[in-house]
Amino acid sequence: MKVQIILVSFFFLFSCSKLISERQLNTIIDSYENYNAKADDSPLGQYTESHFEDYASFCDSLKTQLKSVNVEKLSEDSQISYKLLNFVLNETIVKYKFKTHWNPILSDGGFHLSLTFRVRPLTDKKSAVKYLKLLKAIPNYINQQKVLIKKGLDAGMGQPLVIFKGYESTYNLHITDSAEENFYYSPFLKLPSQLSKKDKDSLQLAARDVVRNEVIPAFKSVKEFFETTYYPNTRKTIGVSQTPNGSDYYQSRIDFYTTQTNESAESIHEKGLQEVSRIKKEMKLIVKGLGYKGSLKSFIKFLRTDPQFYPKTADELLKHARNIAKKLDEQLPRFFKTLPRKPYGVAPVPDAIAPKYTAGRYIGTSAESTDPGYYWVNTYNLPSRPLYLIPSLTAHEAVPGHHLQGSLNNELPETIPKFRRNLYLSAYGEGWGLYTEFLAEEMGIYTTAYEKFGKFTYEMWRACRLVVDTGIHAFGWTRDEAVSFMEENTSLSIHEINTEIDRYISWPGQALAYKTGEMKIRELRSKAERELGDLFDIRQFHEVILEIGTVTLPILEERVNNYIISSK
Repeated sequence: MKVQIILVSFFFLFSCSKLISERQLNTIIDSYENYNAKADDSPLGQYTESHFEDYASFCDSLKTQLKSVNVEKLSEDSQISYKLLNFVLNETIVKYKFKTHWNPILSDGGFHLSLTFRVRPLTDKKSAVKYLKLLKAIPNYINQQKVLIKKGLDAGMGQPLVIFKGYESTYNLHITDSAEENFYYSPFLKLPSQLSKKDKDSLQLAARDVVRNEVIPAFKSVKEFFETTYYPNTRKTIGVSQTPNGSDYYQSRIDFYTTQTNESAESIHEKGLQEVSRIKKEMKLIVKGLGYKGSLKSFIKFLRTDPQFYPKTADELLKHARNIAKKLDEQLPRFFKTLPRKPYGVAPVPDAIAPKYTAGRYIGTSAESTDPGYYWVNTYNLPSRPLYLIPSLTAHEAVPGHHLQGSLNNELPETIPKFRRNLYLSAYGEGWGLYTEFLAEEMGIYTTAYEKFGKFTYEMWRACRLVVDTGIHAFGWTRDEAVSFMEENTSLSIHEINTEIDRYISWPGQALAYKTGEMKIRELRSKAERELGDLFDIRQFHEVILEIGTVTLPILEERVNNYIISSK
């Protein structure tokens, strides 16, 4: 009888300790999510030094609280939440330590350019009023950002001048003679038909007033700031390691963008060189198969200059992208158990940002939004947009790439914490995107040798990123060296290469995520195929990768290893 009592007591105490640990973690997660939720009165948020300091301090305190949680007593899913929250909190603390909020500018993005993504169709009166409130917040948002950016300039953290060629279009396009021709007024040109004429007139009048008196003057102030304060004080060097605390900062970016702590600039650079060598052999085989007699270099020049590979109109490019997208849609049930509910559209990159923008990008929405996701295709400078690259680009940005993965992440059940449903880590997300370019071949999407060469040139592009990003930020490469390396090893257009190099200069470490994540996913798939043999199920493997949303690469590896064991 005593033995039974002891056993019952043991199991009771064990259950209680598990319950206590789960409650501790849930309390910390609730605190984190509620801080973000209570946030700011402004629809654009607060961008003051005290705000960033308070938030970093808050995250540091939560990280300390996490240490008191007995991780071993947590369920498997709660352990994943614990690890991910710890990773996210650490990133906030590290970013504040290195004052990244003093430098919110990229070659193809930045504090003012991020506003472009807020312009969406208006579906009812409520969304129109909400958008008007956002427009009214723009002047204060810009003023707050300028104060922080000036601190970064004074600390030697500004971006180098070399990345800003053509950047004036990012603000000049919004300095219009009238409100009606302004990009930020455009949602009011096509208000919902169910609105009364009185409501439409009232909303349009209010919009004209706020665009004319708030938005346009705000962008005039952006222009003045860049041209009189920012550009004259930009740095001359391009590598982040040449800025104050730059080497330590770059290592922190390696840790964050690879979601691992066992990589260095040296190890990544070497992996990149190995991948470049491997992929180049594959490219040469395709060239040989085509019966082309010249060198790989001359073949790439042929691809860059022959008009047969390029669209004549923007509409031709968009139609081609939509056609590839539908072919990919058709294949999804054969490779995936779970598909997202949210649809996506194919649309051109807005003119306001197209000149400095990449070839394409996915623009997602929240789970609650009535908007679809969008696969943006850049129709600017058509001679730099080869059609043979569209299958790879579409697979990556639309499906089965970012739209599928991102939408599934948003549609995760509410049993998974909200911060995880909204989480995006580049090693996972971009690694998945690049993996799907490889998967598209199994789907039968590449129908010509040129499209297959395009797949390899996109993979080569990401392999080159490992070499170029570390070359610039750790090994003192010049911009010309970086451009030459890309030009020699990829068939990307010269315009696109220059756009990409500027992006790597301005965004240290992010370009490392793609190949790092893709190599890990392909490594894990090869392991699963090898160990499971006939038991391997591609749909189940993809379910394991996607079913709990964004994770770090170490967590992903642990999940796949458990899947292999349980499937034997």
